[in-house]
Amino acid sequence: MITYIVRRIMMAIPLLFGITILSFGIIQIAPGDPTALMIDPMIRDKDLVAYKELYGLNDPIYVQYLKWVGNMIQGNFGDSLIRQGVAVNELIMARLPNTLLLMLVSTILAIFISIPIGIISATKQNSLADYTFTFFSFLGIATPNFWIGLVLIMFLSVHLGWFPTGGVATLNEPFSIWDRIHHLILPSIVLATADVAGLTRYIRSSMLDVLKQDFIRTARAKGFKQKKVVYKHALRNGLIPVITIFGLMLPSFIGGSVVVEKIFGWPGIGMLFFDAAFQRDYPVIMAITVIASALVVIGNLLADILYAIFDPRIEY
Repeated sequence: MITYIVRRIMMAIPLLFGITILSFGIIQIAPGDPTALMIDPMIRDKDLVAYKELYGLNDPIYVQYLKWVGNMIQGNFGDSLIRQGVAVNELIMARLPNTLLLMLVSTILAIFISIPIGIISATKQNSLADYTFTFFSFLGIATPNFWIGLVLIMFLSVHLGWFPTGGVATLNEPFSIWDRIHHLILPSIVLATADVAGLTRYIRSSMLDVLKQDFIRTARAKGFKQKKVVYKHALRNGLIPVITIFGLMLPSFIGGSVVVEKIFGWPGIGMLFFDAAFQRDYPVIMAITVIASALVVIGNLLADILYAIFDPRIEY
Protein backbone atom coordinates (compact mmCIF):
# COMPACT_ATOMS: atom_id res chain seq x y z
CA MET A 1 0.00 0.00 0.00
CA ILE A 2 2.89 2.39 0.75
CA THR A 3 4.14 2.04 -2.83
CA TYR A 4 0.65 2.75 -4.13
CA ILE A 5 0.31 5.88 -1.98
CA VAL A 6 3.71 7.20 -3.09
CA ARG A 7 2.85 6.55 -6.73
CA ARG A 8 -0.48 8.38 -6.38
CA ILE A 9 1.25 11.36 -4.77
CA MET A 10 3.82 11.49 -7.58
CA MET A 11 1.00 11.41 -10.13
CA ALA A 12 -0.78 14.23 -8.31
CA ILE A 13 2.16 16.65 -8.53
CA PRO A 14 1.89 17.34 -12.32
CA LEU A 15 -1.90 17.46 -11.93
CA LEU A 16 -1.63 20.20 -9.31
CA PHE A 17 0.81 22.15 -11.48
CA GLY A 18 -1.62 21.88 -14.39
CA ILE A 19 -4.38 23.24 -12.18
CA THR A 20 -2.18 26.18 -11.13
CA ILE A 21 -1.43 27.03 -14.77
CA LEU A 22 -5.10 26.89 -15.73
CA SER A 23 -6.23 28.89 -12.70
CA PHE A 24 -3.50 31.50 -13.14
CA GLY A 25 -4.37 31.91 -16.81
CA ILE A 26 -8.09 32.33 -16.13
CA ILE A 27 -7.40 34.97 -13.50
CA GLN A 28 -5.09 36.88 -15.85
CA ILE A 29 -7.70 37.10 -18.62
CA ALA A 30 -10.49 38.02 -16.19
CA PRO A 31 -11.83 41.56 -16.66
CA GLY A 32 -10.83 44.24 -14.20
CA ASP A 33 -7.64 45.43 -12.59
CA PRO A 34 -6.85 44.81 -8.90
CA THR A 35 -5.19 48.23 -8.65
CA ALA A 36 -8.56 49.89 -9.24
CA LEU A 37 -9.67 48.82 -5.76
CA MET A 38 -6.33 49.27 -4.01
CA ILE A 39 -5.42 52.89 -4.56
CA ASP A 40 -6.81 56.37 -5.05
CA PRO A 41 -8.23 56.71 -8.59
CA MET A 42 -6.67 60.21 -8.74
CA ILE A 43 -3.14 58.84 -8.36
CA ARG A 44 -0.53 60.04 -10.82
CA ASP A 45 0.45 57.75 -13.67
CA LYS A 46 4.07 57.46 -12.60
CA ASP A 47 3.03 56.50 -9.08
CA LEU A 48 0.65 53.88 -10.49
CA VAL A 49 3.47 52.41 -12.58
CA ALA A 50 5.72 52.31 -9.50
CA TYR A 51 2.98 50.60 -7.50
CA LYS A 52 2.50 47.91 -10.16
CA GLU A 53 6.25 47.47 -10.37
CA LEU A 54 6.40 46.92 -6.61
CA TYR A 55 3.94 44.02 -6.81
CA GLY A 56 5.32 42.65 -10.08
CA LEU A 57 2.13 43.39 -12.00
CA ASN A 58 4.14 44.79 -14.93
CA ASP A 59 6.12 41.56 -15.41
CA PRO A 60 5.21 39.19 -18.25
CA ILE A 61 2.60 36.61 -17.32
CA TYR A 62 5.04 33.69 -17.37
CA VAL A 63 7.42 35.59 -15.06
CA GLN A 64 4.58 36.32 -12.62
CA TYR A 65 3.57 32.66 -12.69
CA LEU A 66 7.10 31.34 -12.11
CA LYS A 67 7.63 33.73 -9.21
CA TRP A 68 4.33 32.72 -7.67
CA VAL A 69 4.96 28.97 -8.09
CA GLY A 70 8.46 29.32 -6.66
CA ASN A 71 7.12 31.04 -3.56
CA MET A 72 4.22 28.56 -3.29
CA ILE A 73 6.58 25.58 -3.24
CA GLN A 74 8.28 27.21 -0.25
CA GLY A 75 4.91 27.61 1.47
CA ASN A 76 4.66 31.33 0.76
CA PHE A 77 1.56 32.49 -1.11
CA GLY A 78 2.66 36.12 -1.16
CA ASP A 79 0.97 39.22 0.21
CA SER A 80 -2.62 40.31 -0.24
CA LEU A 81 -3.08 43.04 -2.84
CA ILE A 82 -5.97 44.62 -0.96
CA ARG A 83 -4.70 44.25 2.61
CA GLN A 84 -1.28 45.71 1.97
CA GLY A 85 1.52 44.20 4.02
CA VAL A 86 -0.59 41.24 5.19
CA ALA A 87 0.59 37.78 4.10
CA VAL A 88 -1.93 35.47 2.46
CA ASN A 89 -0.79 32.69 4.81
CA GLU A 90 -1.81 34.80 7.80
CA LEU A 91 -5.25 35.49 6.32
CA ILE A 92 -5.88 31.81 5.63
CA MET A 93 -4.59 30.56 8.99
CA ALA A 94 -6.73 33.15 10.80
CA ARG A 95 -9.89 31.90 9.02
CA LEU A 96 -9.06 28.18 8.82
CA PRO A 97 -10.18 27.18 12.36
CA ASN A 98 -13.65 28.65 11.79
CA THR A 99 -14.10 26.78 8.51
CA LEU A 100 -12.80 23.50 9.94
CA LEU A 101 -15.17 23.77 12.88
CA LEU A 102 -18.18 24.50 10.67
CA MET A 103 -17.42 21.81 8.10
CA LEU A 104 -16.54 19.18 10.72
CA VAL A 105 -19.82 19.68 12.56
CA SER A 106 -21.90 19.73 9.37
CA THR A 107 -20.16 16.61 7.98
CA ILE A 108 -20.61 14.63 11.19
CA LEU A 109 -24.24 15.74 11.31
CA ALA A 110 -24.78 14.66 7.70
CA ILE A 111 -23.19 11.24 8.24
CA PHE A 112 -25.08 10.43 11.42
CA ILE A 113 -28.40 11.42 9.83
CA SER A 114 -27.97 9.97 6.35
CA ILE A 115 -26.75 6.47 7.29
CA PRO A 116 -29.79 5.51 9.45
CA ILE A 117 -32.20 7.07 6.92
CA GLY A 118 -30.53 5.24 4.02
CA ILE A 119 -30.69 1.94 5.89
CA ILE A 120 -34.37 2.40 6.78
CA SER A 121 -35.22 3.29 3.17
CA ALA A 122 -33.41 0.21 1.88
CA THR A 123 -34.79 -2.28 4.41
CA LYS A 124 -38.33 -0.90 4.05
CA GLN A 125 -38.31 -0.38 0.29
CA ASN A 126 -41.50 1.06 -1.24
CA SER A 127 -42.99 1.72 2.19
CA LEU A 128 -44.42 5.00 3.42
CA ALA A 129 -41.15 5.76 5.24
CA ASP A 130 -39.15 5.09 2.07
CA TYR A 131 -41.36 7.36 -0.03
CA THR A 132 -41.22 10.09 2.63
CA PHE A 133 -37.42 10.01 2.89
CA THR A 134 -37.13 9.90 -0.90
CA PHE A 135 -39.34 12.97 -1.25
CA PHE A 136 -37.35 15.00 1.26
CA SER A 137 -34.07 13.78 -0.23
CA PHE A 138 -34.97 15.06 -3.68
CA LEU A 139 -36.28 18.26 -2.11
CA GLY A 140 -32.98 18.77 -0.29
CA ILE A 141 -30.96 18.15 -3.45
CA ALA A 142 -33.09 20.55 -5.51
CA THR A 143 -33.20 23.38 -2.97
CA PRO A 144 -30.20 25.77 -2.99
CA ASN A 145 -28.34 26.12 0.30
CA PHE A 146 -28.49 29.91 0.24
CA TRP A 147 -32.30 29.84 0.01
CA ILE A 148 -32.56 27.46 2.97
CA GLY A 149 -30.20 29.70 4.91
CA LEU A 150 -32.21 32.83 4.19
CA VAL A 151 -35.47 31.12 5.16
CA LEU A 152 -34.02 29.87 8.45
CA ILE A 153 -32.62 33.30 9.25
CA MET A 154 -35.97 34.95 8.51
CA PHE A 155 -38.09 32.63 10.65
CA LEU A 156 -35.80 31.29 13.37
CA SER A 157 -33.62 34.36 13.85
CA VAL A 158 -35.63 37.43 12.85
CA HIS A 159 -39.20 36.39 13.72
CA LEU A 160 -38.65 33.96 16.58
CA GLY A 161 -35.30 35.18 17.83
CA TRP A 162 -34.09 31.68 18.66
CA PHE A 163 -30.71 32.00 16.94
CA PRO A 164 -28.34 34.84 16.02
CA THR A 165 -28.45 36.04 12.43
CA GLY A 166 -24.73 35.57 11.88
CA GLY A 167 -21.18 35.68 13.16
CA VAL A 168 -19.22 33.22 15.31
CA ALA A 169 -19.80 34.84 18.67
CA THR A 170 -21.73 37.64 20.36
CA LEU A 171 -19.90 40.97 20.18
CA ASN A 172 -18.53 42.44 23.40
CA GLU A 173 -19.25 39.23 25.31
CA PRO A 174 -16.70 36.92 27.00
CA PHE A 175 -15.93 33.61 25.30
CA SER A 176 -18.57 30.97 25.92
CA ILE A 177 -18.84 27.47 24.47
CA TRP A 178 -22.63 27.67 24.45
CA ASP A 179 -22.49 31.01 22.63
CA ARG A 180 -20.22 29.49 19.96
CA ILE A 181 -22.54 26.48 19.59
CA HIS A 182 -25.54 28.83 19.40
CA HIS A 183 -23.96 30.62 16.43
CA LEU A 184 -22.90 27.32 14.84
CA ILE A 185 -26.27 25.57 14.73
CA LEU A 186 -27.92 27.30 11.75
CA PRO A 187 -24.98 27.35 9.30
CA SER A 188 -24.08 23.72 10.09
CA ILE A 189 -27.68 22.63 9.48
CA VAL A 190 -27.79 24.46 6.16
CA LEU A 191 -24.49 22.92 5.01
CA ALA A 192 -25.56 19.45 6.12
CA THR A 193 -28.87 19.58 4.22
CA ALA A 194 -27.48 18.90 0.75
CA ASP A 195 -25.03 16.28 2.06
CA VAL A 196 -27.79 14.43 3.90
CA ALA A 197 -29.98 14.40 0.81
CA GLY A 198 -27.25 13.08 -1.47
CA LEU A 199 -25.73 10.56 0.94
CA THR A 200 -29.15 9.13 1.76
CA ARG A 201 -29.78 8.26 -1.88
CA TYR A 202 -26.33 6.70 -2.32
CA ILE A 203 -26.60 4.64 0.86
CA ARG A 204 -30.11 3.44 -0.01
CA SER A 205 -29.06 2.37 -3.49
CA SER A 206 -25.91 0.63 -2.26
CA MET A 207 -27.73 -1.17 0.56
CA LEU A 208 -30.43 -2.41 -1.83
CA ASP A 209 -27.75 -4.00 -4.03
CA VAL A 210 -26.05 -5.66 -1.06
CA LEU A 211 -29.28 -6.97 0.48
CA LYS A 212 -29.92 -8.93 -2.72
CA GLN A 213 -26.58 -10.74 -2.57
CA ASP A 214 -26.28 -14.47 -1.87
CA PHE A 215 -24.29 -14.06 1.35
CA ILE A 216 -27.13 -12.02 2.86
CA ARG A 217 -29.64 -14.76 2.03
CA THR A 218 -27.23 -17.27 3.55
CA ALA A 219 -26.94 -15.25 6.75
CA ARG A 220 -30.71 -15.09 7.03
CA ALA A 221 -31.00 -18.81 6.35
CA LYS A 222 -28.64 -19.48 9.26
CA GLY A 223 -31.14 -17.77 11.55
CA PHE A 224 -29.26 -14.53 12.23
CA LYS A 225 -31.40 -11.69 13.51
CA GLN A 226 -32.37 -8.95 11.07
CA LYS A 227 -30.31 -6.30 12.88
CA LYS A 228 -27.18 -8.46 12.75
CA VAL A 229 -27.69 -9.18 9.06
CA VAL A 230 -28.20 -5.53 8.21
CA TYR A 231 -25.66 -3.79 10.44
CA LYS A 232 -22.88 -6.42 10.57
CA HIS A 233 -23.00 -8.03 7.13
CA ALA A 234 -24.82 -5.67 4.78
CA LEU A 235 -23.79 -2.24 6.07
CA ARG A 236 -20.03 -2.78 5.89
CA ASN A 237 -20.29 -3.90 2.26
CA GLY A 238 -22.91 -1.29 1.45
CA LEU A 239 -20.67 1.55 2.59
CA ILE A 240 -17.84 0.66 0.19
CA PRO A 241 -19.27 2.51 -2.87
CA VAL A 242 -20.26 5.42 -0.62
CA ILE A 243 -16.67 5.86 0.59
CA THR A 244 -15.92 7.69 -2.66
CA ILE A 245 -18.57 10.25 -1.75
CA PHE A 246 -17.06 10.69 1.71
CA GLY A 247 -13.66 11.31 0.12
CA LEU A 248 -15.06 13.89 -2.27
CA MET A 249 -16.71 15.70 0.64
CA LEU A 250 -13.25 16.80 1.82
CA PRO A 251 -12.86 19.55 -0.84
CA SER A 252 -16.27 20.88 0.18
CA PHE A 253 -14.61 22.03 3.41
CA ILE A 254 -13.71 25.12 1.38
CA GLY A 255 -15.82 25.23 -1.76
CA GLY A 256 -19.11 24.21 -0.21
CA SER A 257 -19.02 26.90 2.45
CA VAL A 258 -18.47 29.98 0.27
CA VAL A 259 -22.08 31.17 -0.03
CA VAL A 260 -23.22 29.86 3.35
CA GLU A 261 -20.37 31.57 5.20
CA LYS A 262 -21.18 34.83 3.44
CA ILE A 263 -24.89 34.62 4.29
CA PHE A 264 -24.25 33.90 7.96
CA GLY A 265 -21.26 36.23 8.25
CA TRP A 266 -19.09 33.29 9.30
CA PRO A 267 -15.46 34.47 9.01
CA GLY A 268 -13.98 31.39 7.37
CA ILE A 269 -12.08 30.43 4.22
CA GLY A 270 -15.26 30.52 2.12
CA MET A 271 -16.05 34.09 3.10
CA LEU A 272 -12.42 35.08 2.51
CA PHE A 273 -12.58 33.60 -0.99
CA PHE A 274 -15.89 35.36 -1.70
CA ASP A 275 -14.52 38.75 -0.68
CA ALA A 276 -11.24 38.18 -2.54
CA ALA A 277 -13.11 37.38 -5.76
CA PHE A 278 -15.06 40.64 -5.63
CA GLN A 279 -11.97 42.64 -4.64
CA ARG A 280 -9.77 40.97 -7.29
CA ASP A 281 -7.28 39.93 -4.64
CA TYR A 282 -5.51 37.48 -6.92
CA PRO A 283 -2.95 36.02 -4.46
CA VAL A 284 -5.74 35.04 -2.05
CA ILE A 285 -7.84 33.53 -4.84
CA MET A 286 -4.93 31.48 -6.16
CA ALA A 287 -3.91 30.26 -2.70
CA ILE A 288 -7.41 29.01 -1.85
CA THR A 289 -7.78 27.44 -5.32
CA VAL A 290 -4.56 25.46 -4.87
CA ILE A 291 -5.57 24.34 -1.38
CA ALA A 292 -8.99 23.19 -2.64
CA SER A 293 -7.33 21.32 -5.52
CA ALA A 294 -4.96 19.59 -3.12
CA LEU A 295 -7.93 18.55 -0.99
CA VAL A 296 -9.51 16.90 -4.05
CA VAL A 297 -6.39 14.78 -4.56
CA ILE A 298 -6.15 13.97 -0.84
CA GLY A 299 -9.85 13.10 -0.68
CA ASN A 300 -9.56 10.62 -3.55
CA LEU A 301 -6.44 9.09 -2.01
CA LEU A 302 -8.17 8.68 1.36
CA ALA A 303 -11.14 7.05 -0.37
CA ASP A 304 -8.87 4.47 -1.98
CA ILE A 305 -7.19 3.72 1.35
CA LEU A 306 -10.55 3.35 3.08
CA TYR A 307 -11.57 0.82 0.43
CA ALA A 308 -8.91 -1.57 1.72
CA ILE A 309 -9.94 -0.97 5.34
CA PHE A 310 -13.60 -1.76 4.72
CA ASP A 311 -12.96 -4.54 2.19
CA PRO A 312 -9.85 -6.69 2.89
CA ARG A 313 -10.29 -8.33 -0.54
CA ILE A 314 -8.98 -5.16 -2.19
CA GLU A 315 -5.26 -5.27 -2.88
CA TYR A 316 -2.91 -2.65 -4.31
